[in-house]
Formats: sequence, C-alpha cells, structure tokens
Amino acid sequence: MPKPTNKCSRLKPTQPLIRLTQIMRGWANYFKHAVAKHVFDRLDAFVWWRLIRMLRERHRWSWGDVRRRFTTPNGRWRPIAADGIELFRIASVTVSRYRYRASTIPNPWQPANPV
Repeated sequence: MPKPTNKCSRLKPTQPLIRLTQIMRGWANYFKHAVAKHVFDRLDAFVWWRLIRMLRERHRWSWGDVRRRFTTPNGRWRPIAADGIELFRIASVTVSRYRYRASTIPNPWQPANPV
C-alpha cells in the first residue's frame, strides 16, 4: 500500500488527513499513560513537515506560498485542514502517568484485620 503522504500520491487531500488522524489518535490513547510527551512533540513535527512536503510537491508551492497559506496576518501558524477536516495535533494530548499504588493494591496473603 502506498504511503498517503507520498510525493506523487493521487489521493484527495482529505484522505491522508483522515488516516493520519485515526492513526495518531490511536497512538495517543495507547501511549498517553507513558512518558511520551517528548515523543508526541517529535511525531507531531514529523507529520506536519511530511504533509507540508507533500503539499509543496503536489501544488509546486515555494516556502513563501506555504507561509502565505498557513499563517495568519499576525504570523501565527494555522492548522493544516482540507474540506473541514483538520490534522489532529498529537502534541496537544495530555500525558498522565499512572500513580504508584503498591500499598493500596489488595494483598490476598495478608489478614484482613491485622492484630
């Protein structure tokens, strides 16, 4: 199966966004309880650059065209979106570690009422 962000991909712009969003939401839900914030930031940047590269090749845009299309008048970046479908930013997922709870786990070998 060809990559959805391949330079010569013939997919509609919404299809890679839908598929990447599905994949990244799954990863985020699975790894949000690990120490993965740095990895989420790196993955977010990788996916963003990969999509920008695909769009630049497909539409023959220069970097100035990309900046003109994806920044607001005050210079802030807009999310990549097509037909109302926006790229999911995995870096925005809150990472919460499981708390250490060894003393609260029931132990079947200890008596219920210690003497």
